[in-house]
Amino acid sequence: SGMYLIGSGVLLMHSSDNLVLFASLITLLLMFSWWSDVFSEASLEGGHSKKTVNLLKLGMILFIVSEIFLFISPFWAFFHSSSSPNVEIGSIWPPQKVVPFPVEEIPLLNTIILLSSGGTLTAAHHFLLKGEKKHSSSLMKLTILLGMLFTLLQGYEYLEAKFSMSDSSFGSAFFLATGFHGAHVIVGSIFLSACLFQIDKSKISFSQFICFEASAWYWHFVDVVWLFLFISIYWWGS
Repeated sequence: SGMYLIGSGVLLMHSSDNLVLFASLITLLLMFSWWSDVFSEASLEGGHSKKTVNLLKLGMILFIVSEIFLFISPFWAFFHSSSSPNVEIGSIWPPQKVVPFPVEEIPLLNTIILLSSGGTLTAAHHFLLKGEKKHSSSLMKLTILLGMLFTLLQGYEYLEAKFSMSDSSFGSAFFLATGFHGAHVIVGSIFLSACLFQIDKSKISFSQFICFEASAWYWHFVDVVWLFLFISIYWWGS
């Protein structure tokens, strides 16, 4: 489904948006099917064994490693283009007539928001381990709201952009990197929402809540990627 989603994203650039919608629906279906299976095993079928928990953790670690390599591509493209800008873009970086975003405005605000969400999620994890479900649930909701606010501000930034994806290698690398990251924030918000639903329903024991740990790892990974994006593309690249 991931390859299909990426392929449909390429076709989207050629005015073919139906496949993107279909690929997104398939991806969401697979996500919810996996979560439903994990939640069912943890709550209705006696809980996960130690071996199962270790395998789930290993699977999540390998998934995050694969995501790291996915993000290496747009970063590599950006650094390659910016380190030796060619004559077609005036041999300067950013290219002529491409106005980058002011670092101290939305990019800095989004950095504060996303790092704050990482802090609230860590606090929610600690409360969950102590069995304080109410405090954990409140902090989880705050984390999800911060993620949604980040997504809205990112969308507003795209609307206000003075360049597009077709404006030289700068525009292509910028929208590819930030777009990938924005998609991961949306997936992470959905992941956290699924865990929040289970916490509020008290369907999973706190000692075996592997899905929550996986969502926390994923969210912190998204935080780290954004820091690299902010430093390299918004600050250094502009």
